[in-house]
Amino acid sequence: MSLNPEPSQPAERAEHQLQLKSYKEALIESEEEQQEQNELAQDGQPVGSNEFEISGTGMSEAPPSPQRKGGHRRSLSLKANGVKKEKTDVNDNALEFEKYQGSNGDVLASTKPDDSYEKALRQDEKEKPKPKERKGSLASGRQAGAGWETSSIRWAPFNIPLQRRLQTGMVLLHTLSIAGMLAFFFLLCTIPLLWPILMPYLLHVLFSKAGTSGELSYRNNWLRSLSIWSLFASYFPARLHRSEELPPTRKYIFGYHPHGIISHGAFTAFATEALGFSQLFPGITNTLLTLDSNFRIPLYRDYALRMGLASVSRESCENLLSKGGPNKEGMGRAITIVVGGARESLDAQPHSLKLVLARRKGFVKLAIRAGADLVPVLAFGENELYEQFQPDRHPLVHKLQLWVKKHFGFTVPLFHARGIFNYDFGMMPYRRPLNVVVGRPLMVQQQSKPEDKYVEELHAEYVKELKRIWDEWKDVFAKERTGELEIVE
Repeated sequence: MSLNPEPSQPAERAEHQLQLKSYKEALIESEEEQQEQNELAQDGQPVGSNEFEISGTGMSEAPPSPQRKGGHRRSLSLKANGVKKEKTDVNDNALEFEKYQGSNGDVLASTKPDDSYEKALRQDEKEKPKPKERKGSLASGRQAGAGWETSSIRWAPFNIPLQRRLQTGMVLLHTLSIAGMLAFFFLLCTIPLLWPILMPYLLHVLFSKAGTSGELSYRNNWLRSLSIWSLFASYFPARLHRSEELPPTRKYIFGYHPHGIISHGAFTAFATEALGFSQLFPGITNTLLTLDSNFRIPLYRDYALRMGLASVSRESCENLLSKGGPNKEGMGRAITIVVGGARESLDAQPHSLKLVLARRKGFVKLAIRAGADLVPVLAFGENELYEQFQPDRHPLVHKLQLWVKKHFGFTVPLFHARGIFNYDFGMMPYRRPLNVVVGRPLMVQQQSKPEDKYVEELHAEYVKELKRIWDEWKDVFAKERTGELEIVE
């Protein structure tokens, strides 16, 4: 770069035998030169220096200036918090990039989203919740004839893009997967010619231990990586964020919070590759755990096993963390447990976060016995996907739900959200952003018989890390919250 600028007037350029250029070209080149001067000045180098490799601390992470035609491309070596990071071109097909930065300088790593992610964040005006009537405002009677013009249910228009229809279809299939496969099995049972096949299969389902063996022999990575799951994830849309890299030479127990109604975030992040788990955590085989009874449902258990799901029983957890990996002792294995369980689903209210965790210490003891590190996971937006009856307004209904949970081991949340063709009523989740943040791992010392004191210490550190995630990222991912994180029961 020269300190003497080129002449801009046509007559002067012709005198110096320079090619004429348009105003637009001159303006672009002037902006590029000005940006280069600012970057070199920030680094302390003279403006006329020809050095193109820049390395500094605390530099801005803005993308490099546009490349000149036929010129040399500069690369910026960024260093933040003592960790060197390479900032790639925004047009490169990078596996991951840093986008969110917390108040204390922490940066979350996330996989590169689909082009439609930012578009999906712009929520359709018709899908926004209805404004609530303020206290103290005037109450008016109904307007005559208004019912013929408007409806209390807001219907979706017919000109919805095909991609959004496909997203809705994938979420619908997943939501109805258990009921649909069970109904299809009963339909097959009405065909007598299939009985010689269905009877042995049913016995196999009832007595099979594939869900607890820990071998993952039915796991199908091709099925987990199908592009249809990106449609499922982009419905909300959902993102997976990593606080720190996890070495594949350790075992891990991911504790997922909150349960929500159906735990869509856990399935998207840890049962599929739609959010790029294997890219963010290379070398780690993660298994999402669910109820053991799900592996007694015909057809659905085969689908769940191929998606890599396993039983949440103690036998299954110990087998998963003691088998497989390079040393055949579980190194590089991880399991994801939705710690709050069905009880926590009753507290899944939008814009609030109550975690049933105070007395949940079984997963901590499991980690100590297996020598697995604990990794807290907080899903911002999981509770916003559905609406349900509030316990304080319907105490009798809440007591009945707790009674069913105590005596039958499961609960029935009375929830609703949106429908397939409307925005106000149905069993489909709302289109609201899901951000699954994986926290920092807690190193665990293995003990065959966990000491109570050590269990309490680890549990306290686990809760502390969860609160750190909440405090660090609540202003980014939970802007509409009405309360703070609460640890109950």
